[in-house]
Amino acid sequence: MSLDDEVVSELDLGEPPQELLEWAKENLNENPDTRYQVISDLRDMIYARGECTPHRTDDAFLLRFLRARFFVIERAHRLFVNYHDFKENNPQFVENVDLSTLKKLGEDHVITVPPYREGSGRRIMQYRMGLWDLEKYTIDEMFQATIATLEMAVLEQRAQILGGICIFDFSGLSMQQAWQMTPSVAHKIFQIMVTSFPIKIHAIHIVNQSYIFEVIFNIFKPFLNEAMKERIFFHGEDMEIMVEYIQITVATAGLLVVETTIKSLKNYDHWGIEIRKGKKK
Repeated sequence: MSLDDEVVSELDLGEPPQELLEWAKENLNENPDTRYQVISDLRDMIYARGECTPHRTDDAFLLRFLRARFFVIERAHRLFVNYHDFKENNPQFVENVDLSTLKKLGEDHVITVPPYREGSGRRIMQYRMGLWDLEKYTIDEMFQATIATLEMAVLEQRAQILGGICIFDFSGLSMQQAWQMTPSVAHKIFQIMVTSFPIKIHAIHIVNQSYIFEVIFNIFKPFLNEAMKERIFFHGEDMEIMVEYIQITVATAGLLVVETTIKSLKNYDHWGIEIRKGKKK
């Protein structure tokens, strides 16, 4: 694939195919015969317990939380409360966000979403930390872009069911960049990826890590339980091993790690329109 090829990525907002619903039934305990009763039960629990002030409780919105927690109502409720608590405790990440900043981060290849998926149909989100210009983008803007991108992704039912994967490319990482990863920042990242957002992170792939990466990883270690550790894979400079894990072609892996992605998303502004629609109700 040429870097000049136009690859258009659109949000898949339609109903999931039958085979994916079968997968959800087998792997997420999502039974179409009882789905809406479980949603109703979750809604009743939210209002009965009153642990947060929800901005939405429609069926489509609540379904995200149930899918993220295998249709266990208690766990879905805790995730729902955590989601609202996180946003209330971190208003700088979600209020008055300029979506053009998100687009610029993509154009600079710092945070990108390729227009293709890995072999199982999951979206890929990539961070190239060595390209993060500290004078151009604040840590708050990095969080804003992350959350906005995840909010867009979770509009897709496919993403709700399958989750997504993250690739962190640490080539060119400086000590100055590494020192931005304080324990507070690490905890917030953990909240977004594990406890407070209704999308499952299926795997995290670390590539091109150097000794400076150890500074960051040592800060994260206290927040990682055994289940999370099993989803983190370290590849160094070996792209072929990563390809085996995420089932993409070597050519695509080269694009991921070398040069492109977001500049091919010609309708990226459309994603922003859809996320604003998703905040209604």
